[in-house]
Amino acid sequence: MATGSYMTPIYSRSQSEVQGDDHNEINCIIQLLGLNNKISTFEQKGIEFYVGITFQDGDRFNSCQVIYSQFGLAIHQNDHQARRRFVEWAQNEIAVVPDFHKRILCSDEAHFWLNGYVNKQNCLIWSEANPQVYVETPLHPEKLTVWCALWAGGTMGPYFFKNDEGHNVRVNGDRYKAMITIFFIPELNNHDVQELWFQQDGARCHTARATIDLLKDTLGDRLISHFGPVNWPPRSCDLTPLDYFLWGYVKSLVYADKPQTLDHLEDNIRRVIADIRPQMLEKVIEKWTSRSDYIRASRGSHMLEIIFKNVMPQDYL
Repeated sequence: MATGSYMTPIYSRSQSEVQGDDHNEINCIIQLLGLNNKISTFEQKGIEFYVGITFQDGDRFNSCQVIYSQFGLAIHQNDHQARRRFVEWAQNEIAVVPDFHKRILCSDEAHFWLNGYVNKQNCLIWSEANPQVYVETPLHPEKLTVWCALWAGGTMGPYFFKNDEGHNVRVNGDRYKAMITIFFIPELNNHDVQELWFQQDGARCHTARATIDLLKDTLGDRLISHFGPVNWPPRSCDLTPLDYFLWGYVKSLVYADKPQTLDHLEDNIRRVIADIRPQMLEKVIEKWTSRSDYIRASRGSHMLEIIFKNVMPQDYL
């Protein structure tokens, strides 16, 4: 395969358009992604799907994005029901306690690349037709993996995932549990937040049994998570203020002085997050309620334009 970056033709399994080496190539990617069983189920139902693949530097696999048709409804049939149940639960709580939505501490992680590349892994496209797009990522980037949480009263973090030698590392189940133990719980105890609820998405590193048990011991029923007392609906980045506000906002500012080292970038991230004012967070959380209204009115559908752009400070001033 030639060196460079390009995309193979969009492959539609239901049409069986790709032949020969390309067909084998794509089957290898499908196996790497663990999609074999799902694809078999989709084919039985006559559902069409597409795989976009980007290669770079010879035969080295660079990135792959699976893009589904029909707004993803046929692929994730239970999403709308789970999303509708969640917003109905939240709105019922708000009817009893009007500021309930201001007591939800939402959390997430993000990557920050030193070269300024903005990772849009959460930017989903819900389309009735194949959108003919792909995602290109750096092959060997220097980056930070950052955890943060926010609620109407402020932010918690950032926390940077590092190993025992102080080197930046990706998050996994053990590292996430260690973060909860040595950082999150002590931070929680330093705040007067006895009525605060904690939300995390369903990433596997978040939902290991030991971590869920630890969070339940700490928060009781005030946990919103997969396997938690209140279920967080999957694929709901349009309901996570870190995705629809924080990461875009922070990334729009931290590269202004062109940091040349990870330490410099880390300092910038700490400064930008520390400078977020409570008035801005109030407006961010009010956006959460309007998004919940939309999802309930549309019976759980995803917001059709969830392509996150850089969020500018004036948007929430």
